[in-house]
Amino acid sequence: MDGGREGPAGTPADRALGVSAWEPGSGCGYRFCDAPCTERKQVTAPEAKSPVTLRCVFCSKLNRVDLSRAADRPACGECGKPMLLDRPVKVAQEDFDASVLGAGVPVLVDFYADWCAPCRMVAPFVDEIAQAHVGRMLVAKVDTDRAPEIAGRYGIRSIPTLIVFRDGAEVERSVGFEPERVRGLVERMVA
Repeated sequence: MDGGREGPAGTPADRALGVSAWEPGSGCGYRFCDAPCTERKQVTAPEAKSPVTLRCVFCSKLNRVDLSRAADRPACGECGKPMLLDRPVKVAQEDFDASVLGAGVPVLVDFYADWCAPCRMVAPFVDEIAQAHVGRMLVAKVDTDRAPEIAGRYGIRSIPTLIVFRDGAEVERSVGFEPERVRGLVERMVA
């Protein structure tokens, strides 16, 4: 079974996003497996419960991943390296709509900047949330210096700002360091 893929170029949506295609017998990338496979385990199939489009941190190729199968350690369809889902995923301006707004799970986005000291204070808390909710929620980071259009679209005037999105819409935001409030919101989103 090829997960609903249409030939070597993938589905039209995959081609539009530049998502890696897969062909039977090309190797699945599953846990660094090099054996020829007839099934692709790491790519979102139509029956995926929690689809997310993410860019591989190693080769920069877009991949569709089923977050509900995060425990299977999904791999990039292009380079075969692991998609690191147990930590915040950096999302670039050009990927924001596909990765955050198009996600099939709630998404916590940390709007930050490298030079921001309070942002560095929030980072371990955001890491903790990512590890605690792997597979149930995507945790993303957006550098406001590199994504000014996204920061403007959401009215980010102070950082760190944490926003929770569900079904492509903002649910709630937190400005500054409010760990208990954010923790409660996250628990409600993944319940």
